[in-house]
Amino acid sequence: MIVDLRSDTVTKPTAGMLNAMFSAKVGDDVYGEDETVNKLEAKVADLFGMEAAIFCPSGTMTNQIAIKCSTNPLDEVICDETAHVYRYEGGGIAFNSSASVRVLYGDRGRLTPELIETNINPDNIHHPKSSLVVLENTVNRGGGSYYRVEDIEPIYHLCRLKGLSLHLDGARLFNALAETGDDLKDYGRMFDTISICLSKGLGAPVGSVLLGSHEMIQRARRVRKVLGGGWRQAGYLAAAGIYALDHHIERLKEDHAQARILEDALRKLPYIVGVLPVETNIVIFELDDNFKSENFVSQLNHQGIKCNKFGMHMVRMVTHLDITSEMIGYTIEALKKVHYHH
Repeated sequence: MIVDLRSDTVTKPTAGMLNAMFSAKVGDDVYGEDETVNKLEAKVADLFGMEAAIFCPSGTMTNQIAIKCSTNPLDEVICDETAHVYRYEGGGIAFNSSASVRVLYGDRGRLTPELIETNINPDNIHHPKSSLVVLENTVNRGGGSYYRVEDIEPIYHLCRLKGLSLHLDGARLFNALAETGDDLKDYGRMFDTISICLSKGLGAPVGSVLLGSHEMIQRARRVRKVLGGGWRQAGYLAAAGIYALDHHIERLKEDHAQARILEDALRKLPYIVGVLPVETNIVIFELDDNFKSENFVSQLNHQGIKCNKFGMHMVRMVTHLDITSEMIGYTIEALKKVHYHH
């Protein structure tokens, strides 16, 4: 048995999704003529009550476009030190936007208005201009921790008061919403730009959507083109995204339930010293000081179970729609057989 718990990006399209892709009506998206892409963009914008959307190949691209469109060179982006835009996008903020980054130390990646306010630079030529706050929901390195609307509301008001833009890296936003039941339109009201990933828990093979005002998305089209993101008959991929939004949102709760079963099993193992509270589909745990994560990952690999090293003693597992309860059972049995030395 192969159990791939490395990420929720490894999902394969379901039969229904493949069928939707095969029957998609397509055109040239650079000319604005792919009707399935247009339908996806309109659908997502409507879900969030926002004016417009643009479909892109990846969440890194949607995040980077949003940052580029919301900053000028010499500006500063405020985010948590664990943020994907800071850690996992290849230094793109510096490369694409010539902006610097102020990293904050939130609670498992979640920021508060107090923390942000004390880190907004004064208007002084010695400092870069604070111009954009980026929140991530759920927080990958926070073990899938999430914000509720009531946590974001005061941050939104602070940004309005201080003249800062607010971007949401919502790569796994639907995982957060599966737990909170919050209204998507509240997100649309508070954020200037929102990035949504379709290829993680929602299970589409490729693609992310960036949302914003008509003017913002016009600018985004220009930046997407320059980054090489102008694509042609992308409707085959957009059809997968539409299918995912129609059929895979409700089932995210199943992934969360599987993740909690893993969490319970991990907490009972002698070589594990801690597990971050599992709130969605990400399980991050810490091994005993004498147990290196590469040794652990390699042992599981030999049993057909794939997971990610997340630090010298840290490991990450992520549940998704291709993980069955049999696979979770198999993984738990394998975890009990792991060899380690005190």
